[in-house]
Amino acid sequence: MVRVLIPTALRHYAEGNKSEVEVAGNTVSEALSNLLSINPKLARHILDEQGNLRNFVNILLNDEGVRYGGGQNAKVSTGDTLWIVPAIAGGLETVEQPEKSEDLPLEARPVRISPREYRRYGRHLIIPEVGLEGQRRLKAARVLVIGTGGLGSPCSLYLAAAGVGTLGLVDFDTIDETNLHRQILYTDKEIGQSKVRTAMQRLHETNPNTIIRTYEESLTSENAIEIFKGYDIIVDGTDNFPTRYLTNDACVKLGKPNVYASIFRFEGQATVFDAKLGPCYRCLYPKPPPPGLVPSCAEGGVLGVLPGLVGLIQATETVKLILNKGEPLIGRLLVYDALGMTFEELKIRKNPNCPICSKDPSSIKLIDYQQFCGIERTPQVAVVTPKELNAEIESGRRVRLIDVREPHEYEIAHIAGSTLIPLGQLPDRVNELDTADELVMYCHTGGRSARATDFLRGIGYAKVRNLEGGIDAWAVEVDPTMNRY
Repeated sequence: MVRVLIPTALRHYAEGNKSEVEVAGNTVSEALSNLLSINPKLARHILDEQGNLRNFVNILLNDEGVRYGGGQNAKVSTGDTLWIVPAIAGGLETVEQPEKSEDLPLEARPVRISPREYRRYGRHLIIPEVGLEGQRRLKAARVLVIGTGGLGSPCSLYLAAAGVGTLGLVDFDTIDETNLHRQILYTDKEIGQSKVRTAMQRLHETNPNTIIRTYEESLTSENAIEIFKGYDIIVDGTDNFPTRYLTNDACVKLGKPNVYASIFRFEGQATVFDAKLGPCYRCLYPKPPPPGLVPSCAEGGVLGVLPGLVGLIQATETVKLILNKGEPLIGRLLVYDALGMTFEELKIRKNPNCPICSKDPSSIKLIDYQQFCGIERTPQVAVVTPKELNAEIESGRRVRLIDVREPHEYEIAHIAGSTLIPLGQLPDRVNELDTADELVMYCHTGGRSARATDFLRGIGYAKVRNLEGGIDAWAVEVDPTMNRY
């Protein structure tokens, strides 16, 4: 029997919501086939329509990937472990032109450690692997952090404290109350303010010797190269697939290391992608999952302390790269399970036929990553506002409310009389809905229910609308006593 570990993101598709199962089989392929025969709902998340392993899922035997080189025919025996690893959906100076010195190697850049800095970094200076030369390298280094949320907050805070000379921050978002349980750069009084401007102030207070450059804009194919080229290391703290693939491709094109991490509920992943020395993100996940298949942290949730630990792993890997010390996580995926308090290291291989890192870097062209990830449009569906819906209900109009959130969200708050059909179950439970009914779909803020509405309209349900703003807007506009989250 072979042990198969099922990640949190796919666990609710397994019978009994199990985190691990034992299956029979003499090869990886046989064990996987037996797993899916007893867990048929897992199949569409692991295999495509032709029965091949999906590009956004990796299967590893013990700690070796099996995507390339006929690995799925590898022999297995009792005591072996199969891993299913899906992609899981983070100075007060303004932006200035990089100095010419950043074209020089770190050790050749002209930096000086001041007398006050000797004391500030004293515990660094007495470490033989750091010392004065290492601290100079840190001060000479330029690191770009993409995203100043759950991962970017602790990572940038510790990089500034460690003495990294220049930090670039990319984020166009504002601070929301729901950010505060994990995004430690911000406080309650800063709700509604710009993230990068607030982060710049906080990091300057942490270490006034660090230069902070801010990019209060969305990262795109048009601006990524221009922004990236002024930095030595790129830290990916993003929470969406288009930006991850864009970051990867731009890093490969420019020959820069990409310190990557992702988080979901109680699990985290971290690695370093450096196409000159190992695989890139596309070697691990050649293609993204279909839109809506992998829930975001906003939809699936994340333990507040989780990004702190994973973000610190990113900061640690960044410092190691700057110092050129230790063994970076190149070709190694670190998987952290907070519930079990376990760290597992999985080997990831470079794809010799990778569409990006197997090419001449100069030939790489950045594409439309929204389209590449299948995010071609926002569903154009009929909507109803909370006040309009409330007026219809009070007038006696027969409206059937369908809540497409998860059961634990339904327990927090729900609209009276609604039926719970989680979005992932909708295709299998569509027979519970009558095409003659007036249907109103709702979720937390309207995104998942828009997809549900679009799906139902596509299969012939004409009388279906989406609640604009979701139950959160309902709580604000109709029922202020309702719990918000």
